[in-house]
Amino acid sequence: MGLESLPLLIKSSIIEQNSVSLPFSRPHRSDVHEKDITDRDDFSRTGTLWEVIQLRRVGRGIGHAAGSIVNAIATGKGASFGINLKTWAEVELNDSGRIDITLEGNPYEDKYLVHRCVSRTLDSLAEGEGLGAKVVTRSEIPISRGMKSSSAAANAVIRATIEALGAEVDPLDAIRIGTESARSAGLSLTGAFDDACASWFGGICITDNASETLLKRSRFNGNYRVVVHVAENRVSKKNLPYHRIHAWNEMMELCFGMVISRDYLRAMMLNGLCISTALGLDQTVVMDALNRGALAAAHTGAGSTTIILVEENRIDEFLATFRYEGKRLMVTDIYYGEEE
Repeated sequence: MGLESLPLLIKSSIIEQNSVSLPFSRPHRSDVHEKDITDRDDFSRTGTLWEVIQLRRVGRGIGHAAGSIVNAIATGKGASFGINLKTWAEVELNDSGRIDITLEGNPYEDKYLVHRCVSRTLDSLAEGEGLGAKVVTRSEIPISRGMKSSSAAANAVIRATIEALGAEVDPLDAIRIGTESARSAGLSLTGAFDDACASWFGGICITDNASETLLKRSRFNGNYRVVVHVAENRVSKKNLPYHRIHAWNEMMELCFGMVISRDYLRAMMLNGLCISTALGLDQTVVMDALNRGALAAAHTGAGSTTIILVEENRIDEFLATFRYEGKRLMVTDIYYGEEE
């Protein structure tokens, strides 16, 4: 099954509740892909379709976008929060020993991260079996714009591979496959464990990236919508002036202390000021958003994309005046995960 039908399946409540939110448990026969079963005359609701899927060894997974609260580059400790933009993946195992990858909508993007994630997962869970895989991904997350698209892609394909194997894996161990792969691909200095946790679990994830420890999960103190002002320019991780970011270590420690104290919005804005100053980023969009009533606005990751948090009951009023002709604005929700 190609990804032309994948979005419809994944967005159904059945897939959300069984294949994705419980990524390492095998779904029950009676509630897998109910839409497929009801729409096709040649499969009964008794589980015949699930037997075919088992035979094909197909798995599906989702990874979410995330935004920075405290960037972990400076001190090794970070915090990120989930954003309800998604990357979808489908993995079909075979006996070819090869991993064939299709990045729908992004055919020219580097495939190394996806390849590494799938191969590492197979090596960990099915070593010596000579398995190959056909991998297809699709994403609505802007790539290389600080929205944690790499973490989302890694999580999606790892989840899909684990489901295809019918395995059960601790989510943190699965996440660590992705962070190791990101370091190997040169996409992250720290492995972005904070971003990967926020993408996987949702909510606010506070981490020690050096030891890859999830210190705390939390949520914001209010009900907010997320407005994303997407940067035109991509982030080049290989050319980041890390020495300039490390010059702000003491301030970043202060940001992390604010996060521990649940002062999330001010931590996010102070972090954004530190990173944007270190990288020489323009603050015009940030200031405009704050002047028009946003509760918080800051650059995310190490790029010029701006994440804006607005009270849910004021979003229409905010958007009526916050207009950027020719610029891409995305409006979505905070992702708090499938289980609170």
